[in-house]
Amino acid sequence: MQLMNNKIYQERRNALAKQIHAKTGSGVAVISTAPEVARNRDSEFPYRHDSDFFYLTGFEEPGATLVMAVKASGKDYEVQSHLFCRPKDPEREIWDGIRLGPEAAPTVLGVEYAHSNQELDRKLGELLADQDAVYIRLAESAEADRRLRHWMKQVRGQARSGINPPSEFHDVEAFIHEMRLFKDSQEIDTMRRAAAISARAHIRAMQVCKPGIREYQLEAELLHEFRNSGAQSVAYNSIVAGGANSCILHYRAGSTELRSGDLCLIDAGCELDGYASDITRTFPVNGKFSGPQRALYDITLAAQEAAIAVAKPGNTFMQPHEAALKILTQGLLDEKLLKLSELGSLENAIETGAYRRFYMHRTSHWLGMDVHDVGSYREPTEGSSKEDKPWRILKSGMVITIEPGLYIRPADDIDEAFWNIGIRIEDDAVINSSGCELISRGVPVKADEIEAIMKHA
Repeated sequence: MQLMNNKIYQERRNALAKQIHAKTGSGVAVISTAPEVARNRDSEFPYRHDSDFFYLTGFEEPGATLVMAVKASGKDYEVQSHLFCRPKDPEREIWDGIRLGPEAAPTVLGVEYAHSNQELDRKLGELLADQDAVYIRLAESAEADRRLRHWMKQVRGQARSGINPPSEFHDVEAFIHEMRLFKDSQEIDTMRRAAAISARAHIRAMQVCKPGIREYQLEAELLHEFRNSGAQSVAYNSIVAGGANSCILHYRAGSTELRSGDLCLIDAGCELDGYASDITRTFPVNGKFSGPQRALYDITLAAQEAAIAVAKPGNTFMQPHEAALKILTQGLLDEKLLKLSELGSLENAIETGAYRRFYMHRTSHWLGMDVHDVGSYREPTEGSSKEDKPWRILKSGMVITIEPGLYIRPADDIDEAFWNIGIRIEDDAVINSSGCELISRGVPVKADEIEAIMKHA
């Protein structure tokens, strides 16, 4: 993985420390990375770091914990970062790979101190002493709660020496996730490169697709392009869905044979240097949209264009969805999939939720280190109920997906020509001062362009 300069991670830790100081004066933040997970006997799933931990350290190895001790100093504060990581072990490194080790960590990662992870329980008793607050992931797991109780017991055991334990507990994720919601220029550059790789993978799948091929074979083409272009992994399980499977939102690529006359929906993106891409395209297996397929595809594309037009600073997170919803619902009425005679008007069709039979998800989500990235979708105002909090205002540096869709399942009241048509069109959009930048348009989106790519494959 190509890591950013460790100065960036230092700046992020300092930004977190500033918030801790503003909240409680002093405090200790404890953030561990993800554990390794067994796949089966003597074999683990491919390891993937915890995003919050990586955001603050740039460190990928398992078995690591970051402890940030923030100490008030008058109106200012001091912060010391302690990294606990696996010690060097020549025997294990023969089997599992080279470890950074605590000796090299301060220089490589820019932390003030590094220790063996075997010292974590002992050192936490010292680091929590006389601190005002602990910043952790609240209710993360039973094991995390057990360890916190152990650390607090150690500090309380020093009471006769005049040492006081922390008296407040706060959710550190609330601070980190607000920071992660806004991407800096280097993060956006990484996401551009991830999107470019994923776009090439989608083109490759279109070019290879033909009647008789199976879903898993197209998935293999995606994976080849991801890894061949330097991406470390998929950002999520790839969806390759032919025919009726295209109407299953989170379908996994299976063994279904793709048939002439059907559509294929691919929702797939790679992860590059810790950042996700997320692209969906829908195309005809035989390279030519049928009349009903083309009608619904053009409606979906028009809905996406309407959403893109309002994805800009000052508008709310929900405005792209509302814009797309209006186009989709009108299209459903035009194609008589919704009956105007029964609903009375476009407004009533939206208000009653009649469209949800064919469109049941939102048009956008945050995108970043996680494919469904962190950050509140409502304005982070204190003292208000969820219902009273307005939807988040879009600002420069946020990254969202824009992904309207239509999914028509067989039913007695539906024209058979529309059965099993599932369409979703998804692009990644960086909010900027002039609106938004679509970073995933390396793969065509217009029906004519898709047909041209497949014709000349």
